[in-house]
Amino acid sequence: MNHTASLQEKPPYGMIAILFIGAFVSILNETLLNIALPAIMAEFSVKPTAVQWLSTGYMLINGILIPASAFFVQRFSNRSLFITAMGLFTAGTLLASLSPTFGILLTARMIQAAGSAMMMPLLMNIMLTAFPIEKRGTAMGIFGMVMFVAPALGPTLSGWIVEHYSWRMLFDIVLPFAIITLIYSIFKLKNITPQRAIKLDVFSIILSSIGFGGLLYGFSSAGDKGWGAPLVYGTIIVGVIALIWFTVRQLRSDDPMLEFRIFKFPMFTLSSLISVVLSIALFSGMILMPIYIQTIRGYSPMDAGLLMLPGAVVMGIMSPITGKLFDKYGPRLLAISGLIIVVVTTFFFSRLDMEISYLNMIILFTIRNLGMSMVMMPIMTNGLNQLPMKDNPHGTAMNNTLQQVSGAIGAALLITVMNNRTESSLAEISASASPDAASQTLLLNEAMLNGINFSFFVSTLIAALALILAFFVRRVGTDGKVIKK
Repeated sequence: MNHTASLQEKPPYGMIAILFIGAFVSILNETLLNIALPAIMAEFSVKPTAVQWLSTGYMLINGILIPASAFFVQRFSNRSLFITAMGLFTAGTLLASLSPTFGILLTARMIQAAGSAMMMPLLMNIMLTAFPIEKRGTAMGIFGMVMFVAPALGPTLSGWIVEHYSWRMLFDIVLPFAIITLIYSIFKLKNITPQRAIKLDVFSIILSSIGFGGLLYGFSSAGDKGWGAPLVYGTIIVGVIALIWFTVRQLRSDDPMLEFRIFKFPMFTLSSLISVVLSIALFSGMILMPIYIQTIRGYSPMDAGLLMLPGAVVMGIMSPITGKLFDKYGPRLLAISGLIIVVVTTFFFSRLDMEISYLNMIILFTIRNLGMSMVMMPIMTNGLNQLPMKDNPHGTAMNNTLQQVSGAIGAALLITVMNNRTESSLAEISASASPDAASQTLLLNEAMLNGINFSFFVSTLIAALALILAFFVRRVGTDGKVIKK
């Protein structure tokens, strides 16, 4: 089979549509619960450190299972893999809705995560198999709607539901879609991805779990516990050691669980690097804006969610359009144009004050999302296009893993920058304030605003690095070779 070969003469659009629905509800579920955490704390009488595991644990399971997805995708049929994943997700959703205790709710979230972790790599592999290179941009653009819109819709939908209903409604809404998708897949799903009789390297699974799990937990905990906490730097050190061991083991293996040799392809390596840098920068909007909107400006969680809704809609509309433009013009012009928009809008966010209107924030955030929609999928697709078909499972597993890890690093980095700047600003403001100055709350808000602005400025510099890298991007042709011009 040559590089551009596809196992399908005509892409199975009906099958892909139902896979999209399954992936959408599973990805939506990742961010759906965040705003509901205070309500869950109150009902089960648990502390913030405990309730946070509903989100952290979900992410950890994803970080552990996604690196192993290359093995599962190659070893098992896409039909059996999707039915298993959707079955786990549906069972977890039902259990979460009925959970009488916090422990059962946490268990249900872990079951959900085990199913959700396989959705993205599986769907991406099916897309790469079903569509030839010259049509992948359009296909992956539609896939981008699932990848970017679902997480953005989560806070908005969650905010509205939590204000009007019980947090259990978050699971009740998802459950019918999950059940319908599962039933349809049992009767209609066909196998299109190639399979190989490869053996599971159990020790590599252990090393991967410790490595990626340690990094994700360490960086995710840094914002709350601080970098000086033994649990933070200890898990990061253990994670790094395990990952080095894991990488060396994969490079020495003739049939690795996760193929690191794919980094010999320059456009895949460059696309991965840009995606990592951009993921770190883009977390500024997801983390810092809700803090600014709710804590400093006093808006409700619903308003914070609605702020991001127009941007999600724009990304949904633009993803297929961007895909078509990618097929016609390639990734470089799109990436450079999109990153210029991201850099400029992120810089404007570093100049927030107490006067900027809610409407102006929506417009700025929406334009920023427009820039994001022009970059991520074209860059990722171009990199995957350079890989031989046999390496597609490894490419998608690597991309999804790097996004998980870089997201955790970005969150930890930007929260740390914000906290440090807030503390130093508070010390300066308090020292120069007269005894009859504004209240301590106003002083703290002013210091926090300085911290958020500085963190956005750091994010601007990180996004600028991605922009510089984008100038080196070259289009990959239908033969998998880089087009020099």
